[in-house]
Amino acid sequence: MLNEYWFEDFYIRHAIDEKPDCTLHAMHIHEQCEIYLFISGTVEFLVEGVKYPLEKGSLMLMRPGEAHVASILKEEVYERYALNFPLSFASDIDPRGKLLRTFTERPLGKNNRVILSDENRGRVEKIFARMSEKGEDYDRRLSIRTNLFTLLNIINDVFELGQADEEEQADTGEKMVAYVNRHLFEEISIPDMAAHFYLSPSQFSRTFKRATGAAPWEYVMRKRLTKAKEMIRSGQSLRTVASECGFKDYSSFYRAFKKYFGISPINA
Repeated sequence: MLNEYWFEDFYIRHAIDEKPDCTLHAMHIHEQCEIYLFISGTVEFLVEGVKYPLEKGSLMLMRPGEAHVASILKEEVYERYALNFPLSFASDIDPRGKLLRTFTERPLGKNNRVILSDENRGRVEKIFARMSEKGEDYDRRLSIRTNLFTLLNIINDVFELGQADEEEQADTGEKMVAYVNRHLFEEISIPDMAAHFYLSPSQFSRTFKRATGAAPWEYVMRKRLTKAKEMIRSGQSLRTVASECGFKDYSSFYRAFKKYFGISPINA
């Protein structure tokens, strides 16, 4: 069962898979923020190489450009809600971005999982249910926007009470992801990355894919292109974007962008 609704840069979905596919799903990166509410199943989330086991009521937060993937561990009913929305949605009434600090003021892959009390878990599930109710477009859009403010206030209250997950000792996969992100726009190769960790390219690639759900070069290209699209929309020239996002020349950037997004960078 899938109930989904799009408008502008908002996307909400309520999904129930009776027999989910237990193979590793593809890593993906959104241009918007995402709030994901886990209801049932046996699932763990990988966010920038960090593993988050989920339990009923787990709330996951992903900011734009944060690579993530759900790993389904058992073939049992998998239910979840998710909402994607732009960082700019509240800029008129919250120009300082205080409502979104739980997205913008976190290091990549850290404190993505929110721990909800029983009371807040019930409140959040009701909010998602209201946002997912079918109806006229005007009513649905109004419900999503207004309920999102309530949802973000709950999340911020939880963080202020110190109930967000504490950072743990990084394992090798997390260290690899952090290293790649530090050098994302530089001239790097898989052999170079592997040598930094005293591994062969094949060993590095296997460990990296287990940590992220994507092969190293696929991860690098998706990150570069997501950043490139953001820069283009901010008004920067295409050749500047290509250079700053790690492409050797404009033609290779153009081909990669069109292949990934299905449109040319001119039309982004």
